[in-house]
Amino acid sequence: MTDAPRVQSGAVQSGAAQSGAAQSDSPASSADAPWPVSQLSAKLKDYIDRLGQVWVDGEIAQWGVSGGNIYGKLKDVQLDATISFVIWSSVRATLPEGLGQGDRVTALVKANWWVKGGTLTMQVSQMRRVGLGDLLERLERLRAALAAEGLFSIERKKKLPFLPQCIGLVTGKDSDAEKDVIRNAQLRWPSVRFRVVHAAVQGDKAVAEVTAGIRTLDADPEVDVIVVARGGGDFQNLLPFSDESLVRAAAACETPLVSAIGHENDRPLLDEVADLRASTPTDAAKRVVPDVSDELARVQQVRTRLLTRVTGAIATEVDRVAAIRSRPALASSAWIVDTRADELTRSVARGVELTSRLLERAHVDSDERRAQLRALSPQRTLDRGYAIAQTEHGAVIRSAGAVSTGDLVLLTLADGKLTTRADGTLTTRASGVRVSGTPVSPGTPEPDSHDS
Repeated sequence: MTDAPRVQSGAVQSGAAQSGAAQSDSPASSADAPWPVSQLSAKLKDYIDRLGQVWVDGEIAQWGVSGGNIYGKLKDVQLDATISFVIWSSVRATLPEGLGQGDRVTALVKANWWVKGGTLTMQVSQMRRVGLGDLLERLERLRAALAAEGLFSIERKKKLPFLPQCIGLVTGKDSDAEKDVIRNAQLRWPSVRFRVVHAAVQGDKAVAEVTAGIRTLDADPEVDVIVVARGGGDFQNLLPFSDESLVRAAAACETPLVSAIGHENDRPLLDEVADLRASTPTDAAKRVVPDVSDELARVQQVRTRLLTRVTGAIATEVDRVAAIRSRPALASSAWIVDTRADELTRSVARGVELTSRLLERAHVDSDERRAQLRALSPQRTLDRGYAIAQTEHGAVIRSAGAVSTGDLVLLTLADGKLTTRADGTLTTRASGVRVSGTPVSPGTPEPDSHDS
């Protein structure tokens, strides 16, 4: 590092001295004697070739590979100065591993002037890594601080609406990014509307204008999603989208925000805090708006599946109804009547049989009870020649001593009743006394016989 400035200064001084000598040997140009373009270009090449190789110190601001060669830009670490360089494929193999954008390097550079095309190329023959560039180092510190605050966490990212009616777009005026987003979104869903806020997307005004555009669209209730788009660029051009104030404004946005800055290899901090990162503006349009043809096809598929299921269910139920109707119970109803009629006939016959048996038993039981009642009936006793003697008051006479001479006695016989009167001759069974009486005339009133 300490030798590089001395080598660079010595080479410049030597080249300047040789150039002064060459200029003194050449005739001066004038309006009457101008130099041809080829002569000017040849003199420039001669002067630049005398410069030789020089060591330069800077920061890689752009790094890209094409056809095996590396094309990039080297930025001064303090002043606003940048040079383009090329590293041929033959030199690429000698570079330190992992060298790329943002690295602080020293490079051995030789300026080469192309006479025919009039272009200057800085060819790098050696390049050494000095350390992480100051700019990239500051970005990494900011990235770590914002990540520690949780601004990059997946949990805080909002889900995009399925079909936004109005899309807010922050982009450069008349930029390709604006045309790509609007054209691809309307191709996918023709009825989608846009509210576009034009802002500077690089330079000193970019941070303030993009931040104001995000806040303006976030305050609009009709805007469903916000897209911040820029068509790529080198590392320096994308620096505004890593500014802390812009990143915090995007994090505070309540409307879902999509970052479509740069290409796949570009990772500004806005990509980390956005709810969705799109690699390009075209990719943003495709991911924000659904394709109407795909949705119609999906609806048709759902309708087809639904129709198939409903048709299958109806066919199954029709088959089930047909199977039920084919059963004997529904095929002919006459067997039900016949079966029930046979059951009724058997039940009636059994009922008649049981009733006959019950009646027969009842008759037998009635006869037995009638015979028992007849055997115990007083009439049977009277039929055997006995009589029931009662006083005129109807009391049954059980003893001869219960009747006095001249008392009226009522006798109940088997075929009727008669009244008699005691004649006074009393005879008991124990003493052999006999009771006799005289009949009472028929006109004599009879006592009541309710005690018989």
